[in-house]
Amino acid sequence: MTVSAAGLGLVTHPDYLLHAPHAEFERAVRLEHVLSVFQTAGVFDRVVRVEPVVVPEAVLTAVHRPEYLGRLAAFARAGGGAWSPDTVLSPESYDVARLAAGGAVAAVDAVLDGRVGRALALVRPPGHHAGPNLGTGFCLINNVAVAARHALRTRGIERVLIVDWDVHHGNGTQDVFYDDGDVLFFSIHQAPLYPGTGWLTETGRGRGEGRTVNVPVPPGAEGRHYRRAFEEVLEPLARAFEPRLVLVSVGLDAHRLDPLAEVRLTVPDFAWLARTVRRLADQVAGGRLVGVLEGGYHLAALGASLLAVADAWGNLGLAMAEPPGEPAWPAPPADLVDEAFSRRLAELKAVLGPFWPGLRESGPEAGGSQGNGR
Repeated sequence: MTVSAAGLGLVTHPDYLLHAPHAEFERAVRLEHVLSVFQTAGVFDRVVRVEPVVVPEAVLTAVHRPEYLGRLAAFARAGGGAWSPDTVLSPESYDVARLAAGGAVAAVDAVLDGRVGRALALVRPPGHHAGPNLGTGFCLINNVAVAARHALRTRGIERVLIVDWDVHHGNGTQDVFYDDGDVLFFSIHQAPLYPGTGWLTETGRGRGEGRTVNVPVPPGAEGRHYRRAFEEVLEPLARAFEPRLVLVSVGLDAHRLDPLAEVRLTVPDFAWLARTVRRLADQVAGGRLVGVLEGGYHLAALGASLLAVADAWGNLGLAMAEPPGEPAWPAPPADLVDEAFSRRLAELKAVLGPFWPGLRESGPEAGGSQGNGR
């Protein structure tokens, strides 16, 4: 399969700062800090800038119900306010959210057209908690889902793999594709944690049965647990599914310093995740890889971790460091975390085995998947 050698595309826009700029957590300073870190590191001189597009309403209604979008637009344009207990809108929020989805679509088009090899969309508001008729968890329009549907319906892509490594389960993305056999949705996230979904028994419905894969990790999980999940579950499933495009919900809130979770990833861990997903995309999807920014609420950790992702996808040769500081939450005993994670991983393989026979043979010593799961 041909792999593009073109560089990294980067999508962002100043209007992304207009949405709810002073919200408590998902606020404009997050993106401002990331852009400052990228500027200082010289990223913008080493990437291809890709402009977001204003997508037609039909692109949005392929994911969201028209009446939901209408309510959302009317609420924002009437002045905004508390849309849900955790999600605030300003008057510009609907138009900005539409432009954020357009950033994800533009990133996909740039990759599919061969203008760039991979792309990273630095957008806000995030999207993976937004379902067909629901916007919550700081999310209004599901950027990754809109981009995936665009690729499937408009660009003729046959199968899409969505990897969501945000520490919170991507319940909106799961809801959109729960009965869709053309999308393999893989989410690794802390559980229990907001939004309270994403248990390993949630595997899809109808044509989508077996196409939703949830890896709920316990509080205190570290990089070694994510490595096992990627090596023992994601990699064999990706090779069996053979996607033609890989999308990533790039959440950075699984970092050890993030205030909204209790997972203990580091900057090198995020670099490993990014390199692994890039290698998978090279192996099974012709290198077609697009990431879209989701969560991450410790500014130093967000900037450093996102820089690691950009470096891994763009061969930028950047110097990176782990930010100093101690987690806000105490660490559970390591043996209890290991035991809980191993038990969940074994249960997940048993649940998915009927849909993906290769998982019965996959693991640290088996070296991959047997069978195609299709």
